[in-house]
Amino acid sequence: QIALQHGVYATFMPKPVFGMNGSGMHVHQSLFKGSRNAFFDKNDKSYLSKTAKFYIAGLLKHAPEITAVTSQWVNSYKRLVPGYEAPVYLSWGRRNRSDLIRVPEYRPGKENATRIELRSPDPACNPYLTFSVMLAAGLEGIEKKYEIPEPIEENVYEMTEAERKERGIATLPASLSEAIQLTEKSALVRKALGDHVFEAFIKNKKIEWDNYRTQVTDYELKRYLPIL
Repeated sequence: QIALQHGVYATFMPKPVFGMNGSGMHVHQSLFKGSRNAFFDKNDKSYLSKTAKFYIAGLLKHAPEITAVTSQWVNSYKRLVPGYEAPVYLSWGRRNRSDLIRVPEYRPGKENATRIELRSPDPACNPYLTFSVMLAAGLEGIEKKYEIPEPIEENVYEMTEAERKERGIATLPASLSEAIQLTEKSALVRKALGDHVFEAFIKNKKIEWDNYRTQVTDYELKRYLPIL
């Protein structure tokens, strides 16, 4: 409404402009047991409880298969590329903004603010579906006590491929097509969304990808028309 009043258009498109950072929807998450923040532990060097670490491990493990939900459009994958602020690699850290999951710094007396931040979702996603699959992934990590990897405090983008491989840092899917294939095989996403929504979602995303891949884009015309 404010944009319209000033004669401009506000978009939720994840990557509206080539060469610039896209638009993210970083989701801050914590769980409470009664009035107590279940993610806080004063005796941990990161002030994170075992519950929080299991939750992070769940998100990291299942991140590739929930990406079609958290980043559900063709354009979403123009944002999820190395070199910009959007995350690509499956890592977590305390202050590192190249990680998929960032843990905001703890401030004394602010125990209830202890939280983790998932940085892959974008503002064009369906938040109801996105929150459902994020919670499902994190809660499965708690239920099955997934082991959390070591935090990464270096810039992951500056590592070589060999360094990332040595440290076990995997990547998010690079296109909607890849993401759909992973989600379609995911028992976790199917359970979180229910059969009806899951099957409709996969069907619609396949239609979108098929419509996109059969288009002839400006890039192709500019790139190939002068030489072919």
